[in-house]
Amino acid sequence: MFPKGTRRKTISREVVIIKVVMAKISEEQKAIITGTLLGDGYIHKDKYGGCRLEIKHSESQKEYVFWLHQKLSTICPGLPKKRTDNNQWKFNTESNSDLINFRRLFYPNGLKVVPKNISEFLTNPLSLAIWYMDDGSLDFRPKSHYAFSLKTNAFTLEECRLLSKVLDNNFGIISSIQYPICRSKRYPQIYIGKTGRDRFVKIIEPFILNCFRYKLPKYN
Repeated sequence: MFPKGTRRKTISREVVIIKVVMAKISEEQKAIITGTLLGDGYIHKDKYGGCRLEIKHSESQKEYVFWLHQKLSTICPGLPKKRTDNNQWKFNTESNSDLINFRRLFYPNGLKVVPKNISEFLTNPLSLAIWYMDDGSLDFRPKSHYAFSLKTNAFTLEECRLLSKVLDNNFGIISSIQYPICRSKRYPQIYIGKTGRDRFVKIIEPFILNCFRYKLPKYN
């Protein structure tokens, strides 16, 4: 018999024990994972089927890395570490049964996609704030204009339209799709302008960390 929380796989007559953490992920943690998977987060799948969330950000966002680690500490085996080659701060979670489900949703064929049922996951303002801190930007011109963008370059036009619809239905945020140039190509990107910006900033502002305050309009 194998201990609860392990799986057995036979490879070349050798028995390999793969530990999968069975601790339940909290609703707050699910909201955080949803937000970062829409942004910079990545779930690794090893050859034994275990899945781990990887978080990594630059030195200037060290506060954010440690904040995420604290929020996910129940499934994290160690503290964040600084890479010597690029000065990034990073950490990985342990393999978790809930993360296996997230992997199936966001990486059905190995590449990150927007799940068709994303409206069931993107419901918490915290997810929206995490997504913006990961992959959002502010266009601010004093006394004249401000707007927000969510860098959805890696997603298809259909996926961006789905996300835009979810922003409206779940949060009451009106957005549109624009096509800015990135590395000589045009990619769809979610734009939150005059009709949605006030609602958007009101929802995310309570969660924005100090290292990302530059992403909020100064007169707000």
